Amino acid sequence: MSVVVIEFITLDGIVSDPDGSAGTAYGGWAFRYGPEAVAGDKFRLGAVLDEGVLLLGRTTWELFARLWPGRDDPFAARMNAVPKLVVSRGAPDVSRWAGSRLLVGDLPAAVRAERRDVVVTGSLAVVRELMAADLVDEYRLLTFPVVLGQGRPLFPAGSPPAGLECLSAERVGAAVLTRYGRAAG
Repeated sequence: MSVVVIEFITLDGIVSDPDGSAGTAYGGWAFRYGPEAVAGDKFRLGAVLDEGVLLLGRTTWELFARLWPGRDDPFAARMNAVPKLVVSRGAPDVSRWAGSRLLVGDLPAAVRAERRDVVVTGSLAVVRELMAADLVDEYRLLTFPVVLGQGRPLFPAGSPPAGLECLSAERVGAAVLTRYGRAAG
């Protein structure tokens, strides 16, 4: 089992509001490059998505539950089919998106107990909790050529140190997909 974090990110490390749904003044930065910049399996998840589980915070899950069930393309079919775990302090109606269930209890313990690969997208509070518990095995970052100077960074000041190695880098439209894993040793 491995934990893979996927994020749209800016050159200055901001991951908040890439689609503009949060209504921030700087939001929508990833979508300014057109739908082809963000559509499909840009993170090269392949079998990880087919055989793993998607872990989402409530806000990201609610956004995705509005978007993905209404789409009709091969990647949407995969997103709709993957099992989904939802992290929430409340009790959202997870029946709105097929394959979703509420994760109850301690997040790091639940992730450690998971036997499938875990893919976390968006959900910054979830990502940070997994980072603090040293549970992230890989980061797949789709970096867009924009500097915002504001917003929530993936790695804020005071984050725990992490030694990483670059596994790959490739241009994907206007962005660059980089994969970083735990450093050997």
